[in-house]
Amino acid sequence: MTATTAPLLRFITAGSVDDGKSTLIGRLLYDSKTLLTDQLAKLDQAAQNGQTPDFASLTDGLAAEREQGITIDVAYRYFATPARKFIIADTPGHEQYTRNMVTGASTADAAIVVVDATRVDFSGAEPVLLPQTKRHSAILKLLGCPSIIVAVNKLDLLDFDENKYQAITRAYQKLAGQIGLEAQVYFLPISALNGDNIVNPSTRTPWYNGLPLLPLLESLPVTRNNAAALPAHFPVQRVARQDGSSSDDFRGYQGRLEAGRLKSGDEIKVLPGGKTAKIADIFGPKGRTGEAEAGEVITLTLDTDLDISRGNSIVAANSPIEPQQSFQAALCWFDETPLNLRRKYLLKQGTQTTAARISEIAYVWDVHTLSRVQSAGELKLNDIGSVSLKTQQPLAATTYAENPATGAFILIDEATNHTVAAGMIRSSAQESTFEI
Repeated sequence: MTATTAPLLRFITAGSVDDGKSTLIGRLLYDSKTLLTDQLAKLDQAAQNGQTPDFASLTDGLAAEREQGITIDVAYRYFATPARKFIIADTPGHEQYTRNMVTGASTADAAIVVVDATRVDFSGAEPVLLPQTKRHSAILKLLGCPSIIVAVNKLDLLDFDENKYQAITRAYQKLAGQIGLEAQVYFLPISALNGDNIVNPSTRTPWYNGLPLLPLLESLPVTRNNAAALPAHFPVQRVARQDGSSSDDFRGYQGRLEAGRLKSGDEIKVLPGGKTAKIADIFGPKGRTGEAEAGEVITLTLDTDLDISRGNSIVAANSPIEPQQSFQAALCWFDETPLNLRRKYLLKQGTQTTAARISEIAYVWDVHTLSRVQSAGELKLNDIGSVSLKTQQPLAATTYAENPATGAFILIDEATNHTVAAGMIRSSAQESTFEI
């Protein structure tokens, strides 16, 4: 399989601060010879001078990141091998920037959860992973990330102790069971700084028989839901008018097709109203196409004039979606001001924005004890919880499991305009609750 035929793989790095995520990505780019010439020359010169190359600097784009030695924003890097093309999202490990990790993970096909072996607590009967490793793993579970590589890093500082590596893998397997992680999990012993098991097998881990990181990434399947196979779902972003006073008035509905396929002549209905029509024509960026599938940005016209505006959804005539106002959802809280059950927030889902109120917090997930705190009165910064919410206007939404594009939303504080939470719809309020 060549890079031109293998599906593009989007992956992120996750884990706690200082676990070596940026160094891992820098080393991967360096060893796979996918850096620019001047970047390679700079790292090679450092090595020749007896200095340790600063691999993390390859992904730290902000001046504050380089000064503080931490990752703040999501850094995207693109590279390709003969087998596949990749998009990497190097996400922050610091708890303060968990919201940025959620942004990077929302479109990932895979995640590398980096665990610093030197910071795992071995003092008790079982090793204890860092809280942010647990939190990031829970977020990956909520976002439905299909493949996770647990890269146990800095093993060179533990003399590549196989027993400690195996203990860490057992600790993560237990974590995966406790949070209901459904991803395919792979374990990998590495030293990002020294390049052990990054591109080539390391002679210092003769007890490890699996693939190094790069060949493993090249072999991962892309198993995200095939949105094109779902019933058509087209959230209207903009209504385009050419000349409202002319006899050949043009009225087009613009946006991105989030699910399914559409073609001229298809019968559709408009939600939430339910009025029906047929598609007259479909236009893409280069002109008339007559058809489109999920992921394409299009303009479509109908055979009759309907009252349609931004926030409405055009769906297949046989679509099972029924607009609703009550939902159960998972929330990741991003704001320093806790969630207030007495306040209204703006909920933005797709192209629709409406007022919403959280009617109940079913529980909050305790990242330290891996337990659920029942009857919690609030969600605080970086908390993950299960909530019930009601919206002022009905939403033509799906569950996140059915289609992330139409099952995700954000909450916005009306007063500050801050994005305070990211949410994933799990079910309507009438259905059973879900597990984190």
